[in-house]
Amino acid sequence: MPMEKFDVLIIGSGLGGLICGNILSREGMRVAIVEKERQPGGNLRSFTRHGQKFETGVHYTGSLEPGQTLFRYWKYLGLTDALPLQKLDRSGFDRISFGDQEFPLAQGFGNFAEQLLPYFPDAAAELKRYTHKVAEVASAFPLYNLELPVNHQEHHYTNKSAFEFFQTFAHILSSNGRHVVSSASSSSCIPLSAVLAGNNFLYGGHPQTPLHVSSLISHSFISSACRIIGGSDQIAVSLANRFNSTGGTILVNREVTRIDRQGQQFSVITSNGETCHSSRIISDIHPSVALSLLPGGMVRPAYRKRIDSLDNTVSSFILHLSLKPGSFPYLNHNCYYHHSPDPWNECHLTGRQWPGMFLLTTACQHPGQEFAETMTILTYMQYGEVAAWRETRTGQRGAAYEDFKSERAEKLLQLVFHRFPELQGAISRTDISTPLTYRDYTGIPEGSLYGIRKNYLEPMITTILPGTKIADFYFTGQNTNLHGLLGVTIGAVATCGEIVGLKYLLEKIKGA
Repeated sequence: MPMEKFDVLIIGSGLGGLICGNILSREGMRVAIVEKERQPGGNLRSFTRHGQKFETGVHYTGSLEPGQTLFRYWKYLGLTDALPLQKLDRSGFDRISFGDQEFPLAQGFGNFAEQLLPYFPDAAAELKRYTHKVAEVASAFPLYNLELPVNHQEHHYTNKSAFEFFQTFAHILSSNGRHVVSSASSSSCIPLSAVLAGNNFLYGGHPQTPLHVSSLISHSFISSACRIIGGSDQIAVSLANRFNSTGGTILVNREVTRIDRQGQQFSVITSNGETCHSSRIISDIHPSVALSLLPGGMVRPAYRKRIDSLDNTVSSFILHLSLKPGSFPYLNHNCYYHHSPDPWNECHLTGRQWPGMFLLTTACQHPGQEFAETMTILTYMQYGEVAAWRETRTGQRGAAYEDFKSERAEKLLQLVFHRFPELQGAISRTDISTPLTYRDYTGIPEGSLYGIRKNYLEPMITTILPGTKIADFYFTGQNTNLHGLLGVTIGAVATCGEIVGLKYLLEKIKGA
């Protein structure tokens, strides 16, 4: 059944797609977003289990205080006044634990160093060097600072290793006797390098991670860190409502199965037989999936081969816990626990060696919350661990898969109980997510946490630009620019800048 024509058609309604829709619709274009699920939002969506609400992929965010990067972008989008925020503990928004030792990562660059100094009393100069480097990297990326990229400095950091940078702090060990006690780690002294990289789950910490990925994400959270009270789905709801109010159209329950082109017009065919026509396409889905929808003659073989050959970031194993009322305190910080002082090897662990770490967060449901109602526990998991069931769908994977999930959940909980023994009697229900669950729910190949993995050894090859080799066909989302709320927001602005002019768009955003 043919449908009306649009100026721009966006495939996928994740954060990137919703932001692109809002920007271009406000510019007077007729824009439609095509979404395969029943609700828009992608990783912004929340879901309900046993009457409790859980986040899909966003658990906290950074740089949302007035004047900071994400605040400036989101002010233009009307989000800063729409979202209720809970600022995380200033003295330690992330708490990094190795065995029985815990170290705070604090908000504010001076405060960040000040809070770590009692644990590393000889490291004042090193902590200053770290925060200065993070700020230096951030200043080299113009769009991070809402500036036009005319004097490119990014290459100084995209081809540098985050791992090697952190290793320059490995000689500084925790030496305060109050904090050096027997632990499950292989050493009673924890190097500063391990603490600084202790939250590298935020970027899927890998030895090939570029320096700019770790630095930009760290800069954002050290600037400020908060949770969205009531859940990140409010971002999607607000953006969708604003998009609709400017004349935009969201078409849900329509999975795109094919994209054709005749002359200057694209034809997008959906699973229910409908066809949408548009002169421009923006893909907010994984680039390799998007290219697979195009006829072979539309894409150069070398370009398709390059995109298809790129590695994805690691996936995750997640426990969604419903807690007994009043049984466990609400934690206004995030807990990263590591079994050993090497946070860079954990993403590779499988089988008996797994898991090597976990990230534990408690959701903020209302201001002044005293007790946690839900908890999410995440750890790395290789897609290969569940590849035997890759051809199955949720709810139809059989007894062996259920046994696998239960065995791994118990193993992860035992590691969690080492750090939080009081949690053992607080759990009322447990729901389990594997890489296959995440793959099916988000549509991301292999259930990848952050899409295509950037590699400092091949920065040009692993960087996906918003403009493609196909005229009027664009990419947006976590595979371009950088993942996360801030990275995807900036990437969406870069994508729209390809259409309306980046200088023009940045001036409007800065003037909001």
